[in-house]
Amino acid sequence: MKILAIETSCDDTCVAIAEAKGEKKPCFNILSNVVSSQVKIHQKYGGVYPSLAKREHQKNLPITLRKALRLAKLNVKSPEINAVAVTVGPGLEPCLWTGINFAKKLAEQLKVQIIPVNHIEAHIVANFIGENSKFETLNPKLFPAISLVVSGGHTQLILMKDFGNYRILGETRDDAAGECFDKIARILGLGYPGGPLIAKQVLQLKLKMKSEKLKIILPRPMIYQKNYDFSFSGLKTAVLYKVRSMKYEETKKREFIQEMCKEAQQAIIDVLIKKTIKAAKDYKARTIILGGGVAANDELKKQFIENCKLKIENCGVLIPPKKFCTDNAVMVAATAYFNLIFGEKRPKSVKENKVLFSTFASSGSSVIEANANLRLK
Repeated sequence: MKILAIETSCDDTCVAIAEAKGEKKPCFNILSNVVSSQVKIHQKYGGVYPSLAKREHQKNLPITLRKALRLAKLNVKSPEINAVAVTVGPGLEPCLWTGINFAKKLAEQLKVQIIPVNHIEAHIVANFIGENSKFETLNPKLFPAISLVVSGGHTQLILMKDFGNYRILGETRDDAAGECFDKIARILGLGYPGGPLIAKQVLQLKLKMKSEKLKIILPRPMIYQKNYDFSFSGLKTAVLYKVRSMKYEETKKREFIQEMCKEAQQAIIDVLIKKTIKAAKDYKARTIILGGGVAANDELKKQFIENCKLKIENCGVLIPPKKFCTDNAVMVAATAYFNLIFGEKRPKSVKENKVLFSTFASSGSSVIEANANLRLK
């Protein structure tokens, strides 16, 4: 079957078309994957401006759809589509509703079913779409798994007993990891988005001799607490106080900025790894699964793999290809297909599947708390 997927949970307008088949051994052929980024538009605000993002989605969705259909070599006027999948939450409400309304209208025109998809679940499923597009979820040796979904709006540790069977173990109490990257980058005058810019500064520091004169030490919030929750607002505040305590000229020196970026990035990585490994040991996980935009960080991936090999026996690590870490519609299409073929295995109790009622951890933004089993009418 051919699935047309739409993702508009934040500032990227994404449309993908995929052909999926098989149940016991599912395979997934990506026909097109189009992402229209709004990064340049939101850079001057230092973050995503919801009402502006909504207007851009409204403008970009028809254009992105036509491009996706052309790349998939389908007739634009009467494409052979079997289902339309759309992200229904969590995310920025104006952006989500733009995608939902567009998908509903499209499904009505094509006279096909519409499949709602949970954004967090889609980031987890992105791990099962490799370069060869082969699904691996039927392998029982993967479970139980600990999933860390970490992005600009989410930082959650999730126990995954099987596909569709999740339990949130911990989440951020304030800023998400990606949000912390963005705020630290803004404090240092680097721009937006913060994660890639901070990683670039760290890489430049590694390429030259490190000075021992300047040594910055930042806190690792909640790293030694016995729970699985996170908190990154204190880390951002520590950076702010450090900058304010210094002379303006000193804070603009390249060496200071690079050292601060290195310590801030390492502080976030240390907390993420410590909490995730603790959860993996406590729940005897066979696999650790990463997902979300922050999972694209090369240093995070490297250290995760190294630490898991050293500290956990017989535990694999799944990390999506970089293009599937950030928001995309391919993961939405894959999750929709999983919902179709594994729908009967999903827990009936909402309490057993709390991840499907996740909130978007961004101040001032409202959410659509959506059940992935929901069928829009």
